Amino acid sequence: MGTVKTSSTNQFNKRVIVTKCPVTFTLYKIGGRWKPLIINALLSGTKRYGELKKAIPNVTEKMLIQNLKELEADELIIRIAKPVIPPHVEYSLTESGQELAPVLLSMKVWASKHNI
Repeated sequence: MGTVKTSSTNQFNKRVIVTKCPVTFTLYKIGGRWKPLIINALLSGTKRYGELKKAIPNVTEKMLIQNLKELEADELIIRIAKPVIPPHVEYSLTESGQELAPVLLSMKVWASKHNI
């Protein structure tokens, strides 16, 4: 994967759209195939990596790790690593992540109504 040219017009337009449109900003933060599923799994409480993997059985380890890192960078989840052997890592939603509960619920209701 190549480096992204941050000074390009496309990158400038992307930053403008993401920061100026609330809907695009939200989709940028929680969009994609796996992020909503991860957030939904964490709405019920703190989970270990293995529990998340079981809750989302079709996700590959690479994609789960990548999406967890992105959610952590966006401050939607907290990763707590305990210094024990074997490693004990827990994930939970931040306050900002918990505030997404009604958003996801609204999306579920809409999908139930329109998904044929």
